[in-house]
Amino acid sequence: MKSLSFLSIVLLSLAFASCKTEVKNVPVQKIGINEFLGQWTLDIKGGSVGWLEVRQEAGYLDADLLWVAGSVEPVANVYLANDKYLVVARTNGVVRKRDEKNNPVRTHIITSWLEVTRNGDKIEGFLLNPKRNGTGVDSTSFTGTKLPPVPEAPDMKALKFVKPINLFNGKDLTGWKLIEEKEKNGFSVVNGVLVNDPVQKEGQPHISYGNLRTEQEFEDFNIKLDVNVPEESNSGVYLRGMYEIQVLDSYKKELDSHNMGALYSRIKPSVSAEKPAGTWQTLDITLCDRHITVILNGIKIIDNQPVYGPTGGAIKSDVFAKGPIYLQGDHGKVSYRNIVLTPIVK
Repeated sequence: MKSLSFLSIVLLSLAFASCKTEVKNVPVQKIGINEFLGQWTLDIKGGSVGWLEVRQEAGYLDADLLWVAGSVEPVANVYLANDKYLVVARTNGVVRKRDEKNNPVRTHIITSWLEVTRNGDKIEGFLLNPKRNGTGVDSTSFTGTKLPPVPEAPDMKALKFVKPINLFNGKDLTGWKLIEEKEKNGFSVVNGVLVNDPVQKEGQPHISYGNLRTEQEFEDFNIKLDVNVPEESNSGVYLRGMYEIQVLDSYKKELDSHNMGALYSRIKPSVSAEKPAGTWQTLDITLCDRHITVILNGIKIIDNQPVYGPTGGAIKSDVFAKGPIYLQGDHGKVSYRNIVLTPIVK
């Protein structure tokens, strides 16, 4: 085989060089902590709702988080990673081993974390949660929308109302439906009363009871209703499908944001006004301009207080959208009657 001439080698080298793609180092866009400060409602994959507040304290970052259910809780840690994304960490104790008396003898503190990036006027990211058996990490995606500041409290004396709507006819469930149709309906009408009785039979598979919602959706309104809570029972009335007013046997308990009439985990009643379990109690609730007033048994326990975001179990994240009234059906036995909603005219 003849050897290539010097000219041929040069030409081949030039041809090869012309086929190469020039690789440029594209700088990663850096972001600052100001991009994440504020309050955000979260739409979580699968249809659940959350809420995140990130704030700058004296020399450190802090945050509160609501993820799907439960309470709004302070996070374990929050920091900006490599000027690229925000890390929001939370912890949870998991009992791994118990003794013969069922006392915990080994507990792991499990850390799950959100990795949050900014995308235009929204945030997005993933919740990363170690699997219980330690073989990997589960990932759940979410997007977030920044909330504007809560407006000034409305003048309650100046509110205008239209004709009241009777949400419960005392005969059947006309105007109501389950949020999840595949779940069991524990609600029925007994002697003119709307009763929820989510019975679980010992030794039988767990029954998933559903939450009951109005077919209609509403903006701002006043709602009045009577409720009867048996001893140690638990339920909730959701305003716009977003804000839970707690229904609980909390008679003679210390004031808490999880007591009867509280905005669950967000607003603690100013005074106790509960009656003993098993007796009828009245709730008079006004939602207007992202403020809530609650009158329990004729006593004002929440006075025109701002609402900063959804509570656990919310089915909507948009604080400006219409939403249903929904009654929690998966907790305990509870009865309702005289459910009357009066819309507010804007």
